[in-house]
Amino acid sequence: MHAGHAPLPVSAPADVTIRAVIDGRLVQPVFQPIVDLATRRVVGMEALARGPAGTTLEMPDRLFAAARAAGVVGELDLLCSERALECALAAPVTPPLVFVNAEPGVMDQPLSPRLLELLLDGLPFREVLEFTERALPAVPGSLLHIAGLVQQWGHSLALDDVGVDPMSLAFLPVLEPEVIKLDMSLVRNPHSEHTRSVCAVVQSEARRTGAVVIAEGIETDDDLVAARELGAHWGQGWLFGRPGTIEQHSSRFDPLAASVLRAPRPGFYESAGGPFEIAAEHGTVAAATADAVTAALSRLRALVADDTTIVVLASAPDDQIPAVSTLLPELADRARSAILLDDTLDGEFALVVIGAGYGYALGVRSTTTIPELVTVEDIATVAATARALLNRLS
Repeated sequence: MHAGHAPLPVSAPADVTIRAVIDGRLVQPVFQPIVDLATRRVVGMEALARGPAGTTLEMPDRLFAAARAAGVVGELDLLCSERALECALAAPVTPPLVFVNAEPGVMDQPLSPRLLELLLDGLPFREVLEFTERALPAVPGSLLHIAGLVQQWGHSLALDDVGVDPMSLAFLPVLEPEVIKLDMSLVRNPHSEHTRSVCAVVQSEARRTGAVVIAEGIETDDDLVAARELGAHWGQGWLFGRPGTIEQHSSRFDPLAASVLRAPRPGFYESAGGPFEIAAEHGTVAAATADAVTAALSRLRALVADDTTIVVLASAPDDQIPAVSTLLPELADRARSAILLDDTLDGEFALVVIGAGYGYALGVRSTTTIPELVTVEDIATVAATARALLNRLS
C-alpha cells in the first residue's frame, strides 16, 4: 500500500541546497547486503542515505554537513528514515530485515507524521534501528523511549561501530540490542590486544542476551576469515556486494532471517520499581553503617581502578553521605560519560558505574527506620538499575 510513496530519483542542479533536498524529498537511499557468513545468503539490507545524484550533496558526509550548518539535521534524519522504508516497501521482493541508521543528536525529536504512518501501518519486514554509543550522552532521556517504541512495534535494535569508542562496551548491557555490529577496524586488526579485549566482551554479551554479531567492512577472503574468528555470525562489506538497489540481491534473500533475531520485548525498557528496589532483587542489602559504606566504596574504587572509559549514572540528593559526595566527583571526572540526575529520588541515593564487561551499582535508602545499603555486581541487574535511572530523564 506504500509503494506509491517511493518516487524515482529527481534530477537537481549541481548546487542544490539542503532546503531543496528536504522540501523535495530528494533523498534516494542505496542498500548494502548483510549476509550469513556460513551460507552467503542475504539476511538483510542496510539503507545508506544519498542526496540527489550528480550534485554536491550526493554523498552522506556532505549531505549531513550541510544539514548541520543549516540547523536541519533532525528534518534530514527523519526524511532518510522515511525514504529507506518507502524504498524497501516499493521493492519487488521484500527483504527480510531493513537496517536504518539513527542520528544520535536528534533522537529526542518527535517522529514525523509520515514515519509514524509507515511504522503504525505495519511493515512486511522487520526494521533494525541502528544506534551508536554517542546516543547515550547525547540524548539519555530519549534513548530508552525510542528503544521501547521499537520493541513495541515489533522491530529490533543494533549497536553500531562497536570497538571505535570504548563507551560502546559499557552501552551494551544497558541497551541489550538484538544485533551487535563490530566496526571494520577490528576486522582489519584481528590479532591486536584492543580487538581481542573488545570481542571478548562482545561474545560474552552475545551469549548472555542472544544477540547476533555482525562484522562490518569485509572486503577480502582474509577479512572473512578474521570476522568468523572474531565471533561474527553475519557480515557486510564489498566482498558480498556494494551499495546499490535492493533488487540486485533479492534472489539470495533468506526468508527466515528475521526469526534468527531475538523476539521483540515490549516493556523491556520500562522500570518496575526504583533503582534501590531493582538492585536489591539480586544484590546484597545491609544496614548502611559507616563501615559498610566505606567497604562498598573501596570495592568500587578497586573495581574501576584507573579505567577512564566508564559510564557513570547517579541520583544524589543534597543530604548524601560524605564519603559518597567525595567519590562521585572523582568518578565523574574520570568517566567517559557521566549523567547526574537533577530529579533526585527522595531519601534515596543511587550510583551506577558500568565499564567494559563489568558493572557496579550502589544505593542507600534512608526512608526506612535503619538506613539500608545495597550493592550489586551482576551485570544484568546493574544495567536494569541504570535503566531505572535513565527512565527518570524521559
